[in-house]
Amino acid sequence: MVKQVFISGPIIGMENNQSYRQTIKDICYSLGLEIIDPWNREKVLYRGTEECWWKTYTTFDFVERDLADADRCDIMVVYLPVLSAGACMEMFYAKRRGKHVIVVTELPCVSPWIVVHSDKILKSLSELGETLKQFC
Repeated sequence: MVKQVFISGPIIGMENNQSYRQTIKDICYSLGLEIIDPWNREKVLYRGTEECWWKTYTTFDFVERDLADADRCDIMVVYLPVLSAGACMEMFYAKRRGKHVIVVTELPCVSPWIVVHSDKILKSLSELGETLKQFC
């Protein structure tokens, strides 16, 4: 059975800088993994010009779709160049649901909450391929 990888990472403040997602996808595809990327569904909402756009949507449904995606995954890759409330909540949820969680961050001081809710913390996406092999 092919494993599914959920891509989590900051969006707010990085609406126009989501290229990390393609890098993660390329690594996953090279290993024969399937991708769950909520950005594919949500990018139409994030234009980077509307402050607090989520006030015009049913936020409960928005969050529930992301959590349903997390339920379907086997592995969550959390890219954290900066702290992200959404990514940290997804990571917390996934780990509590028994999913493997890999965090990629160069943050110099990682919160104990991130440490406890991850299986592996990497400094660079260049380490992701070898690490994913350990969970496949």
